[in-house]
Amino acid sequence: MLWNLYVKNLALIHESEIAFGPGLNILTGETGAGKSMIIGSVNLAMGGRAPKGLVRDGAESALVELTFHTDEEEVRDLMRQMDLDDASGEIIITRKITAAGRSVCRVNGETVSLSALKTLTAHLIDVHGQHSHESLRTAGNHRTFLDAYAGEDLKTLLADMKDLYHTWQKQKKILQENSINREEQLREISFLEFEIREIEEASLTPGEDETLEKEYRRLSHSQKTAESYAAVNGWCASGEGSASEQIGRALRELLEASRYSEEASEFADRLSEISSLLDDFNMDLSSAMEETEDSGQALAEAEKRLNEINRLKEKYGHTIADILALREEKIRRLEQLNHYEEYLGQLRKDLGQTEEKLYACAERISAVRKKKAAVFEQAVCKVMKELNFAHVEFSVAFSRLEEPAAHGIDGVRFLISTNPGEPVRPLDQVASGGELSRIMLAVKTVLARKDHTGTLIFDEIDSGISGRTAQCVAEKLRETARHHQLICITHLPQIAAMADTHFLIEKSTDAGRTVSEVRALDREDSIRELARMLGGAEITDTVRDNAREMKEMAENIL
Repeated sequence: MLWNLYVKNLALIHESEIAFGPGLNILTGETGAGKSMIIGSVNLAMGGRAPKGLVRDGAESALVELTFHTDEEEVRDLMRQMDLDDASGEIIITRKITAAGRSVCRVNGETVSLSALKTLTAHLIDVHGQHSHESLRTAGNHRTFLDAYAGEDLKTLLADMKDLYHTWQKQKKILQENSINREEQLREISFLEFEIREIEEASLTPGEDETLEKEYRRLSHSQKTAESYAAVNGWCASGEGSASEQIGRALRELLEASRYSEEASEFADRLSEISSLLDDFNMDLSSAMEETEDSGQALAEAEKRLNEINRLKEKYGHTIADILALREEKIRRLEQLNHYEEYLGQLRKDLGQTEEKLYACAERISAVRKKKAAVFEQAVCKVMKELNFAHVEFSVAFSRLEEPAAHGIDGVRFLISTNPGEPVRPLDQVASGGELSRIMLAVKTVLARKDHTGTLIFDEIDSGISGRTAQCVAEKLRETARHHQLICITHLPQIAAMADTHFLIEKSTDAGRTVSEVRALDREDSIRELARMLGGAEITDTVRDNAREMKEMAENIL
């Protein structure tokens, strides 16, 4: 049951809160007051599309919050599967939509995806919009209604059928792609052999490219070091005017001078030590230069190997692991082509086995549908008679599709006759708008008895009806509300009079801005609203008396 709806900054609604009650909740108001916006806000909270311009002008975001209470074990199981708290049986769903169009959905404070939100709310509430009855004009929807009536009896079979259908489609595609002539077969074999050989000759090792790239970077640095060593060697050892040459010349001068000066002898000894250190330095530098010369060769080899690996990556995959995995695929494909007839035969065999299972499952589904259709026909026909279709005939016609679909092999179409002596004809071709509304109500009523959805919302289910027919629809809504919570937007006083809880939506101006407001009506306010609906612009005492009588009659209906 939907306990509470809270809306803030959504279109004309500045801030509004509605505490729904059990039974039949009725929303009325003048055209354009914002009644459908209430239903629209519920749709938003259920994960519906959020069109641009929905956030109230001047606000940063809009917020919709739904509070449910449920004891349904199926819903609580679903909550647990989603890792959501379900201890209290209370479910608070919020959706915040920013002016930029982004939205955040939460269930009991936990962020959830839109798809998860839609899955959950589908078990809590069923919304019938203003033009939902038009879906009956599409014959393809008739099967969906029948399957919903069949419920658990079809659920597993339909899931199996869907899996088999997708497997069947996949196998058909594989067989089609592999049905090639001998010339194409030989051409593909030759190309596969070339590709496999090219990969194998590279002798790739997983992770080899990463190791090589690190080594390449190190060797590249060594090359730069070698260039520096060569320059230093020229300055210190081998070049004209090098440090070794200059120190040697200076040392010879000091040795000559040491024949006459003890001080010069000391300088000569000190410079001799420097010369020895420089000689040692030059020897070590020479050894290091030889090593860097060897690294130049290693760098060239690493670069060549990396180029080869990168060339293969461009052809066969982003990583060596991808290339090797593709090689295994190509080997398997080559094996298939080398034993082509055997492989093709296996594909045909697999497809045939799947097709056999597919048709068997489709036949089981068809049998269940036809069995359920007989009961569905009677149930819908009974409700339609209660909705003032006095001489109605309703039936479900089956046709066989040319080939199976994901839902089976059946074409399903509702047939109807509303006039005595007239044969049944396709509903989507003969029913008027008002008739479609009542037919949809009949279908929804029958389905509501089968499923466990606690709350049903009808937005102007009274479209195109009046008089006695409107009274019949009102009584049927009241009856359905004994077993489900109903929330209905209506323009008909006959339906509004049945309200267990009556809300009035009004449009007003606040600080120069238009706002929609919702208020709950007590019994006297409800009678005044019924009088407005009956009398229009001028509400006389007679109209007020009629409204009171209508309310009293509704209260006396069991």
